[in-house]
Amino acid sequence: MTSQLSAICFNSPSPSALARFWAALLGWEVADAAHDSAAILPPGPAGFRIRFLPSQEPKTGQNRAHFDLTSTSPEDQRQTVARALELGGTHIDVGQLPEEGHVVLADPDGNEFCVIEAGNKFLADTGFIGALACDGTQEVGYFWSEALRWPLVWDQDQETAIQSPNGGTKITWGGPPVAPKTGPNRLFFELALPADADWVAELDRLVSLGATRSDVGGDDDSGRALMLDPDGNEFSVRRHR
Repeated sequence: MTSQLSAICFNSPSPSALARFWAALLGWEVADAAHDSAAILPPGPAGFRIRFLPSQEPKTGQNRAHFDLTSTSPEDQRQTVARALELGGTHIDVGQLPEEGHVVLADPDGNEFCVIEAGNKFLADTGFIGALACDGTQEVGYFWSEALRWPLVWDQDQETAIQSPNGGTKITWGGPPVAPKTGPNRLFFELALPADADWVAELDRLVSLGATRSDVGGDDDSGRALMLDPDGNEFSVRRHR
């Protein structure tokens, strides 16, 4: 039995405030709110939660991953942008061209995200969070396809994308050039392993696919391991007890 993607995690200096922003923008429910962490839940049983964890690590450069939000019409796109700005988001310039149809914004912590124009065929039928768009190699796309057992839905010109067999949000990697990693990622994957699964065997499987064990925090006894994917991106694996 393999690990499942249980959450996309944000490291944040203000986890509860950032959770409220994303909950209001996405229309998700806030759960597990505490003074130092929070989570928001998707509206249905499928998909992943988004967790917000405390960190004072400064942001250096653009994140290696960002959400692409979908739109059903030009008016829907405008409303999403307006709602994000009212909640504390800001317009940012990451080099996008005026003729491009998507709008680039940042949340109150400065994390980039895009509101995609209506009619994007690649993100059709994915839901409001159309994609988690990542800066990464073809190799890391192959790794995550095997790690999660999600099929590749795009593999062309070293760009890759995977999607759960149940549908929903796609995870994409843009291929080279990949910017050098300058510090811990603000966004990272959290995997969960059922309590009756073989913990050691699963960690060994991930290593055999190209992951490495991190020497920063986490251990087998705690039921949580910190690892790095082939591009050096942090992710965690936790065991249900």
